[in-house]
Amino acid sequence: MHTGVFLLADSAAKTAEAVQAAGSVDMTLPLMAALTIFVLAMFVGFEIITKIPPTLHTPLMSGSNAISGITVVGAILAAGAGGGVMVTLLGLLAVILAMINVVGGFLVTHRMLEMFRRKK
Repeated sequence: MHTGVFLLADSAAKTAEAVQAAGSVDMTLPLMAALTIFVLAMFVGFEIITKIPPTLHTPLMSGSNAISGITVVGAILAAGAGGGVMVTLLGLLAVILAMINVVGGFLVTHRMLEMFRRKK
């Protein structure tokens, strides 16, 4: 769920930046469309994650760390693009949330691998 939401947030930030660069003054429609997609992605992601059995959750999370790393790079680019204060703040928020996702994924993977090590 998290990865899809972050990718959508990154896309929304890039859309807002492109509209500003084109000289358009009215940001209401693209912003509302981006927020609608963001909220819908959150609901769909939540429903998908809650339906995954616990035995599959850990391997899926460890596999999504690479995608989350790509999201971090995109969020850093969005934060440093200089598209305005709002774009920078959303990019910074995306960096923070994506890093929480990456670190949490590695911690869960490490904990899972500890279960398979021999006890001394």
